[in-house]
Amino acid sequence: MSATRVCALSDLEQDTALRVEVGGVPISVVLDSAGEVHAIGDTCTHGDVSLAEGFVDGDTLECWAHGSAFSLRTGRPLNLPAYEPVPVFVVEIDGDDVLIDPEVKKEI
Repeated sequence: MSATRVCALSDLEQDTALRVEVGGVPISVVLDSAGEVHAIGDTCTHGDVSLAEGFVDGDTLECWAHGSAFSLRTGRPLNLPAYEPVPVFVVEIDGDDVLIDPEVKKEI
């Protein structure tokens, strides 16, 4: 699979997650306060709920259900109850298009 357009850059609100699905893979896309776009797996590894419904704080995305925060850069949980990381995907920006290939994970 190649990188697929998931949204426009202008669709992203700062410090808010947007849930998209690419090739059956749910992904949270986040524009952080520094202007960087991140893409991580959308499913919390603790509670099997959408992370896009959570809260963005700096470079973390906190699950709304039980409070586990995940690093947007590494996918690693920063606190319990989650202890398994979520995948982090490479993001390409082409003009106003945000592109993600769910088969290409970021090297951490």
